[in-house]
Amino acid sequence: MSTQEHPLGISFEFFPPNTEAGRDKLMGVRDALASRNPRFFSVTYGAGGSTQNRTLNTVRQVRESGISTAPHLSCIGSEKAQLRDLLAQYREEGIDSLVALRGDLPSGMGGIGELRYANELVEFIREETGDHFEIAVAAYPESHPQAPSFEKDLENFARKMNAGANLAITQYFFTADAYFHFVERARALGVEAPIIPGVMPITNYTKLARFSDACGAEIPRWIRKQLEAYGDDSESIAAFGEEVISRLCQRLLDGGAPGLHFYTLNQAAPSLKVLDNITG
Repeated sequence: MSTQEHPLGISFEFFPPNTEAGRDKLMGVRDALASRNPRFFSVTYGAGGSTQNRTLNTVRQVRESGISTAPHLSCIGSEKAQLRDLLAQYREEGIDSLVALRGDLPSGMGGIGELRYANELVEFIREETGDHFEIAVAAYPESHPQAPSFEKDLENFARKMNAGANLAITQYFFTADAYFHFVERARALGVEAPIIPGVMPITNYTKLARFSDACGAEIPRWIRKQLEAYGDDSESIAAFGEEVISRLCQRLLDGGAPGLHFYTLNQAAPSLKVLDNITG
């Protein structure tokens, strides 16, 4: 994840497909995005190991592109022995980057595991593997939905970074000032590592609203109202979404953001169109 590999520090996130057709499609998406010379790809991971094997298999396939690929690693629902084995396997596979997360507790699960928070997971990775892995953690410019306050969330973020993280990737947002304010406050707490803004292309209003309500990302009222007005007109939604996200990305880069991390939802075109608009 060297910050010098791409002038904009572009990276892309995938989720592990659960069908053969989905895996085939993702390889095409991977190739299309690899052509932009990203710094890295990342692959999500289900809490409690629900997609652990799919994550590893997807990482193996994505890495065939020659692009560094970082698996997500969640501590909720995992014991230290399980995490230790997984870290050893990743090292054997030649993987040198991770995205370390607390993870969400699925309904019906018994315990949360031996590690409760992401800072504990980062500390554990460092204790077990030294500096082998470059570790990214999550940041929440609009505050984590379960945080008691913005101040507490900032303290938790600084704790994660101080535990040994190399960089942070934010939850997606649509208000650039939220990102700049968060970075300013984090710097005041002594966090010096890169904080890369996460970007969610807009292609489907129903899905976007559902994701955003679940993760605490605020969709500004003017964006909601315009998307609602388009109804089922998918072409207008995509065109409006492309314009909104392109403007957001340009403002972030102009304001000093060290890169952009796209939540692709295993699609290439929406991210590529935004990149064309801001780098063309």
